[in-house]
Amino acid sequence: MSEPRVITVILNTNHRDDTLACLDSLRHTVYRTHSVIVLDNNSSDGSVDAVRGLFPEAEVVSLAHNLGYGGNNNVGIELARQRGADWIFVLNEDTILAPDCITRMVEVGERDGRIGMVGPMVYHHSEPDVIQSAGGKLGPAWEALHYGENERDRGQFDSPHDVDWLSGCSMMVRRACVEHAGALDDRFFYYYDETEWCLRAREYGWRIVHVPAARLWHKGVQREYRPSPNVTYYNTRNHFLMLAKRRAPLKVWLAAWQATLRTLTSWTVKPRWRAMHEHRNAMWQGTLDFVRRRWGMRVA
Repeated sequence: MSEPRVITVILNTNHRDDTLACLDSLRHTVYRTHSVIVLDNNSSDGSVDAVRGLFPEAEVVSLAHNLGYGGNNNVGIELARQRGADWIFVLNEDTILAPDCITRMVEVGERDGRIGMVGPMVYHHSEPDVIQSAGGKLGPAWEALHYGENERDRGQFDSPHDVDWLSGCSMMVRRACVEHAGALDDRFFYYYDETEWCLRAREYGWRIVHVPAARLWHKGVQREYRPSPNVTYYNTRNHFLMLAKRRAPLKVWLAAWQATLRTLTSWTVKPRWRAMHEHRNAMWQGTLDFVRRRWGMRVA
C-alpha cells in the first residue's frame, strides 16, 4: 500500500534565511512521499532566487496580491489539492522540523478517517524543550488558549489527543476535510483564521488531533513576545468575527464584550496603562471595524 501524499505549503515574505532553514529541515524528513510549494509574497530580499538555487525540488509560486495568512495560504492549499495531495501541511517559514515530524502526524491521521487535521508539538525555538503549543482550547469568551504554553516538556502530553484548534504555524489537513468544510476564510487576514477553520471542521464532524510525538520548533513567538498594535487590532476584530461565524452562544458574547470593554477602560483611565494608548486605539478600531463589517488588511 502506497504512502499518502503530503504537500507542504510555505508562505514567505522577505524571510529568506528562515525559509531556507525550514526547507533544509524538510529536506531531511524521513517521509518520502512529500513535496513542497513555496508561496512568495513579493519578496525583495532574494528569496525566490535563493530557494530556486538551493532547493530546486521545491515549487515556487509568486503571489500577485497580499491576501494575508488565509488568502495567501489558500492559493497553496488549492494547488496542493489539484496536485493530488492526501494531506496538505500548512507551515510557517520560521519553523524547524524533526526528521520524523511528518511521519508521526501521518501515522496518527491515517488511524481514523474522521481525523481532518493534525498538528505537532510546537516548541519555542529559543528554548527547545519549552512548549509553545500542545494544541489549542477555547476559554470562557472563546478566546484562543494553548495547552502547555511555556511549560517545560516533562512528558505531560504523552499521546495524541483531540483539541479545539491547532497552532497556525503548523497544521496538516486532510484533502477531504478541505473539500468538505472549505479552506481558510480570507476575511480574517491574520489571526483567529486557523482557530475558526478548526472549529468549522469540527462542526462538519471532523476530529482535530494534536500529536505530541511530532516535534517542531517555532521562532516567531517567544516567551517574552509582546504583540504590536496591529496584532491587537486583528485579534479584537477577528475574535468577534469568529464568534459571529461560529454562532457563539449569548454567554460567550457577553464574556467577550465584557473583557473588551474592561480592557479599553483600563487602557484609557488608569495611569499605569498610559503607554498602551496605541493598543487601546487599535482595539477600538478593531471593535468598530467588526461592527462596520470591514475585513481584510487593516486600514490605518
